[in-house]
Amino acid sequence: MRAWRLRATVVVLVAVLTVYFGLTGQRAWVLLRSGEPALVLLGVGVMLLPVVAAVLVGAELRFGLATQRLAERLASEGGLPADDLPRRPSGRVDRGAADEVFARRRAEAEAAPDDWRTWFRLGIAYDDAGDRRRAREAMRKAIALSRPD
Repeated sequence: MRAWRLRATVVVLVAVLTVYFGLTGQRAWVLLRSGEPALVLLGVGVMLLPVVAAVLVGAELRFGLATQRLAERLASEGGLPADDLPRRPSGRVDRGAADEVFARRRAEAEAAPDDWRTWFRLGIAYDDAGDRRRAREAMRKAIALSRPD
């Protein structure tokens, strides 16, 4: 059920962004047609904003889909770690327990640096420990290692 809600949220957000891009493009077109140099330049800038946003959203969607495919693959192999870490009343993972699992996952990744599975599990451990930047780096490494040459 949770995956379905996540997908629905992504679809709604992409639809809202599409409407926003359309409205922004319309405003940019008005500025471009004004003929005044300053407004034309502003129109170019306004036109570039949705393009940059679309590229960033596309990259995030590709990252999310690739991560999901790896999670499904790892789960089918029986290698996906269970989400059984103790949690605080707020729902966040207990930091001490997360650090303990993280140390183990880091050692696994160091022992098998070419195995995407160890990097994927390390990414989960980083995420549980609250380090989102390193979690994404580890997941990107897992995605790169999982691709056939």
